[in-house]
Amino acid sequence: MEVTEENGSVAQAEGACSATHTALERAQRLQELQQQLSYTFQQPSFLVQALTHRSFLQDMLPAAAKRGAAKRQQHNERLEFLGDAVLELVISDLLFARFPDQPEGQLSHWRSQLVNTHSLAELALQLNLGQLLRLGRGERLSGGAEKSSVLGNALEALLGALYLDGGYAAVFAVAERLFAQALQLCGTPLRQKDYKSLLQEHLQGLGLPLPDYPVLQMDGPAHARIFQVACVVHWPQESRPPLLHLGSGRSKRSAEQAAAQATYHALQEQVQPHSE
Repeated sequence: MEVTEENGSVAQAEGACSATHTALERAQRLQELQQQLSYTFQQPSFLVQALTHRSFLQDMLPAAAKRGAAKRQQHNERLEFLGDAVLELVISDLLFARFPDQPEGQLSHWRSQLVNTHSLAELALQLNLGQLLRLGRGERLSGGAEKSSVLGNALEALLGALYLDGGYAAVFAVAERLFAQALQLCGTPLRQKDYKSLLQEHLQGLGLPLPDYPVLQMDGPAHARIFQVACVVHWPQESRPPLLHLGSGRSKRSAEQAAAQATYHALQEQVQPHSE
């Protein structure tokens, strides 16, 4: 594998790596992340900091120095704070320009959907940030690399790092690409009609339990992954097989919406809510 000067600078900035990857392998993964972002960091230390969880530094520091030195180390929480603010501005900018006829309330609603923890975690998964995060042993063993809060915070920290390294224009360009599909859904019937909520209300009216949404399959490379999800509704009668419909999409959330839509329409054809 060819090691470029840039790869080496990332490896040098990062220092000691997790036990699961050599410094060279990790540098290559960070290079691939930058290719996905279509952005190369001028200061790789910003990228390293964005992917460093507080727990990693607490594990790395000598026990005697933890109390005071931990505060001086570069974990990603300050970058997360910055990235959260920058992301809200970028999404507001994009929505304001794309939907000139929409009122403030609708734009605010869409923005909250686009930047909530679940949405950010899905984008982080598409970028494989969970595999790149430097976590402490306890945090990793507890599933930190898959936690929505940890992943969403890491994405915000990454955007904060982009802002420091390349300014607003760099963050805007990356965010516009990352949120392209979600932005396209704004203003469409699928975005306006939340089928998961509609299905939940319909099932409650029927006295049925809420559905499950297991992920059945993930295909394609990390930057163009396709999720296939099932929506499963269990009937009170154990002898009756569950109602199951599939949905697919570029994110787990969109696949769940597609599966919920199919299930919702199927239920409307099969049964009606109980009347008094």
